[in-house]
Amino acid sequence: MKSADLDEVDRRLVHALQIDGRAPFSRIAEVLDVSEQTAARRYRRLRTAGVLRVVGGVDGSRLGYVSWTIRLRCTPDAANPIAAALSRRPDTFWVHILSGGTEISCFTQARTDDESDALLLEKLPRTSRVLGIAAHSMLQGFTTPSGWPGLARLTTQQVERLRPELPPPDDGPVVLDAGDEALLRGLARDGRMGYGELAADTGWSESTVRRRIDHLRRAGVLRYQVEISPGALGFHAEARLWISVRPSALVPVANELSSHPEVNFAAATTGPTNLMAAVTCRNTRDLYRYLTERVGSLEAVHTLETAPVMRTVKRTGTVLLLRPDE
Repeated sequence: MKSADLDEVDRRLVHALQIDGRAPFSRIAEVLDVSEQTAARRYRRLRTAGVLRVVGGVDGSRLGYVSWTIRLRCTPDAANPIAAALSRRPDTFWVHILSGGTEISCFTQARTDDESDALLLEKLPRTSRVLGIAAHSMLQGFTTPSGWPGLARLTTQQVERLRPELPPPDDGPVVLDAGDEALLRGLARDGRMGYGELAADTGWSESTVRRRIDHLRRAGVLRYQVEISPGALGFHAEARLWISVRPSALVPVANELSSHPEVNFAAATTGPTNLMAAVTCRNTRDLYRYLTERVGSLEAVHTLETAPVMRTVKRTGTVLLLRPDE
């Protein structure tokens, strides 16, 4: 689906779902000033076309998981099968083919040191077509509370009407049982899956499903995210940045980057560079201006490495079908 196929109602619907991925269509329709049937029909059309999906993502930091950002250099013929293999793993996210098809990047969350070792030290190096691996622990993420500004379409008043009313945050320890794991797997497939379907997946009652979803959201473990190809919104230049910043200025620079409308996500990392960022621009000309004028003007930045995203194989949820417009 081309960007021209998304009209203003579609774009406002996408923004509404970014604010609350499980908001009832009746509430979304009221805020957008359309009928409930229109809101539901628009979502189903975009969902069926593979353009839009709401998924439930897991913030592993609340569970004691260790997050890594991984870069692999590989032979040109290996990028697609290796990226596909990585995307099938339940612990990988944001799997991209970069730099003309000779590099892959992804995030992974490891529950234990053994899980990290299995991926980083055993499985990948045994693949002969992998020429090099760089793995950096993600120490701290930096995002804007309202999410990627590229989706913004609603007024401040509309955003506040849609913002979910959750109980106060629960900062206590979180322990997942088998039912929680099944619940999160279901939401990773479809964040708007009905309570009845989730009850069947977990073996719980619908009231228990509702209660556990509220608990996991309140604890910061479960976060709903909108998955949409930036190309469908008219953004055709994505890149991953690896930046070396003066240590004393790392947090101010990270906060500055995360406030830029071009930046989806930024994180402080270990390694020879100490900051990475995911950037989305309308075209390569805008990307050039962003790198030279916005990032280049930050005095604490020592070095900058840029790799364009050629293809996205997986985002937060389960594996995406490869689409010709991505």
